[in-house]
Amino acid sequence: MKKIKDFFKCYLPGFILGIISVSIITVYAETFFPSNQTTYDNTNTELKSENVQDAIDELYGVCFPSAGDQIIKDNNLEKDEYECRYFFTGASPNNYITFNNESWRIISVECDKTIKITKNTVIDSMKWDNVFGTDGNNNWARPSTLNTYLNEEYYKNLTDIAKSQIVAKNWSIGAVTYNNNNIKTQINNENSNKWHGKIGLITASEFIRANSNKEYCGSFNAWPETCNNTNWQHLGIAWWLLTPSDKNDSTVFYIYNRGYIYEQYAGENALIRPALYLNSKIKIEGTGTESDPYTIE
Repeated sequence: MKKIKDFFKCYLPGFILGIISVSIITVYAETFFPSNQTTYDNTNTELKSENVQDAIDELYGVCFPSAGDQIIKDNNLEKDEYECRYFFTGASPNNYITFNNESWRIISVECDKTIKITKNTVIDSMKWDNVFGTDGNNNWARPSTLNTYLNEEYYKNLTDIAKSQIVAKNWSIGAVTYNNNNIKTQINNENSNKWHGKIGLITASEFIRANSNKEYCGSFNAWPETCNNTNWQHLGIAWWLLTPSDKNDSTVFYIYNRGYIYEQYAGENALIRPALYLNSKIKIEGTGTESDPYTIE
């Protein structure tokens, strides 16, 4: 009983959403995704912290250093080991969100309180780039053909409300090495080059970090028969990633239909799975399940 009292004593008003059933206590941080009884609203937070990382530390770290990570993990939202980000992981996390009157899914919660999302299904099949000969060019910022399509034609067809919810951000477009399985190095390489814009794609490391099986599936050489069952991003079809390969100026990574990362010329065709960032002023309601997705107020 003392432990339970201490648990509640450590939290400031506005931080805790408690559901007590029998002897089980489930706590949701309002900075993230509460139950359907509460609205997510980070425009008027009472947190002293200025970012998600500090908010989690403030909420859970003072009294029970391990509690916060465990609660986040129980809801398939894991604090990233390499960056100040929180990823939804596993085969079926509750990360569904309605955006542009369509089904999307949340990739990550960022430390600036923006939320990165991706379309739940793919759209057109097209070349990543169709210039500089049949092989194309892997410079997304040039801009590439797919960059232009997503940020002009595709963006133009979004609803006005959806457009107002998007924020332009710096996207990681650095080239990585296919056979380098040091994920930290790959992330650093991705972050070595940035592009500022509104709509992009999932990076290679983001696909890897969505997998809950870190031991066997935390690298480029993940075995699909093992790793497809622990990664919600696997669709069973081939779709483009944002990340270029450092092999040459024409090669880009994509998700092969068997579920692993592979190289392909930018001038080839693959399906498109758009990704974007929702601004930090949004309010979200819902539970995030497929039948009760988060909705933006």
